[in-house]
Amino acid sequence: MHDIVIRGGTIVDGTGAPRFTGDIAIEGGRITAVGGKAGSGRRIVDADGLLVTPGWVDVHTHYDGQATWDPILAPSSWHGVTTILFGNCGVGFAPVRREHHTALIELMEGVEDIPGPVLAEGLAWDWESFPEYLDALDRLPRTIDVAAQVPHHPLRVYAMGERAIRRQPATADDIALMRTLTQQAVAAGAFGFTTSRTNAHKTVTGEMVPGRFAEIAELTGIGAGLGAIGAGTFGMNSDFEDEAAEFDWLTRLGRESGRPLWFLLTDRPTDPARWRRIMAGVHRARAAGANLTAQIAGRPVGVILGIATSLNPFSIRDQYRRVESLPLPQRLERLRDPAVRRAILADPPSPARMARLGPLIQLVATRWDRMYVMGNPPDYEPSAESSVAAIAARTNHTPEEVAYDYLCGDIGNLLFFPVTGYAQDDHEPIREMLTDPATLLGLGDGGAHVAQIVDASMPTYMLTHWARDRRRGPGLPLEFVVRRLTAETADFFRFVDRGRLQPGLRADINLIDHAGLRLYPPEIVNDLPAGGKRLVQRADGYRMTLVAGTPVFEGGEHTGALPGRLVRRRAS
Repeated sequence: MHDIVIRGGTIVDGTGAPRFTGDIAIEGGRITAVGGKAGSGRRIVDADGLLVTPGWVDVHTHYDGQATWDPILAPSSWHGVTTILFGNCGVGFAPVRREHHTALIELMEGVEDIPGPVLAEGLAWDWESFPEYLDALDRLPRTIDVAAQVPHHPLRVYAMGERAIRRQPATADDIALMRTLTQQAVAAGAFGFTTSRTNAHKTVTGEMVPGRFAEIAELTGIGAGLGAIGAGTFGMNSDFEDEAAEFDWLTRLGRESGRPLWFLLTDRPTDPARWRRIMAGVHRARAAGANLTAQIAGRPVGVILGIATSLNPFSIRDQYRRVESLPLPQRLERLRDPAVRRAILADPPSPARMARLGPLIQLVATRWDRMYVMGNPPDYEPSAESSVAAIAARTNHTPEEVAYDYLCGDIGNLLFFPVTGYAQDDHEPIREMLTDPATLLGLGDGGAHVAQIVDASMPTYMLTHWARDRRRGPGLPLEFVVRRLTAETADFFRFVDRGRLQPGLRADINLIDHAGLRLYPPEIVNDLPAGGKRLVQRADGYRMTLVAGTPVFEGGEHTGALPGRLVRRRAS
């Protein structure tokens, strides 16, 4: 007698093999049989007409803080994700000394747009070392599994104190300490190390992050430590200011350490050819013996602009600041006042407020041709006709008037501003990157940019847009999409017991009504600690999600089960 038998589903097993129809049997949280006709079970789940897939393995999230207080980890868990990895982009909360709690909160707030009051109230800080942080994660029951990487910036501050915050060079002793601490963290279960070398990442005060200008000797010293123990990945976000020099040290580190290396890649409107140059560099590095991979997004990374979000085209104007702190209903009422409308529309963007934004985000002040009405369902591959500039031209209004009146028309009205990933005004560069074997699907950023961006729904979008609905160009095979979401991400980071529907592996499984799968527009909720707001995005079509053989969602509702746990990296 099996614990659960999933009967007669269309199985897409995560390997990329063609789909087939059959049963899946589960016992003790593990898959015991796939395909054919399974015997009886204590529970029979009718999957006729449904896709049966592995649970998604999302390797780029920022739930570092939220995972210490929130057992549900929505919206990722709403979208079929059963394993998440955080500690990305060099930011996180361990290791940490008591005197640096505030500094790390300000760092996370500045880089990932997670409000400081939310973190100050939510974080228990019942850890100092990274192994102690893992133990704290291990103590909280949760819906889905979590895993962590060692972030460079907290590590640097722990090792160097104020010298790190002032971005001073690391000494040989500093590097040796960071290397040892990273090795200890990986030995305790961390999946690797991450850093950030981009001007887009600043603290809440506008300062560059502690590791922004870390010398190559510091980075390669830490990376060599991973090589010495034969475990962990090395990841980063980089501007590739000197592309040749960046690839030189990455190739050398990859070849000498033998560890997998990855970095984030999107196309940019300011340099549309960049992504092709970078991918050519990846292939050269691989030919030279380095295991280097570009982590990419499955849709444009874009800012959601609305009256309730943390950014809109008018929030960088001083006149808007006068109403910004009002409760939402009163704010909307004031914005609809003709006198207030005239004052805001006549007010130019504030240079001081602009300076605090990253260089790409600054485009929201002027690029009306890059702002699109999102619609319902939300359109992430919009045509030029849906831009604010095009609507203004058709209606004989200014773009400012169009955007203002649309956003003030209803609190749910949203504009989509693709910051990266839309330089060509369609998804062809993304499709080319998705089909390149030297790329890894990620960049969902769950838990981050909480009132600006909500890309934790990326897995659902992959199944709807790429494997079903795309009209402006070719889509992608369903089996290919599922493999990118499961086996490939699991294998890269060595989640050795998941990512496929195979006997002996964990029963992390999705049952999906593919034809009925639907993504809703983002919405603002106030459910973070200290009443903090965030964007979430819901979906229909996930009939059931199982974690370790236990249904955690059925019909889109949480069952109350909390079988999730901390996943620790196994030794090679």
